Amino acid sequence: MTSINSSFSSRFGLEYAPTSFLVRMGKRDMLVCRDFRKRFYAVNPIIECDTGVQPGHIEILLFGRWLLILSKAQ
Repeated sequence: MTSINSSFSSRFGLEYAPTSFLVRMGKRDMLVCRDFRKRFYAVNPIIECDTGVQPGHIEILLFGRWLLILSKAQ
């Protein structure tokens, strides 16, 4: 993961993600990585939106594989 001071902490478990990158767009951070978590529910095959692990985060799962996590930049 990059060394940018972001609002993503180890609570997301991103140190175990195979590939990830962080994009900062103004006041927002967007982290893109492969989804590595076991989902215990049926996900939409195209796009799935959910609240994040931390307050103020939004997770968007694309095609059941790519996870976009949106948050405020710190």
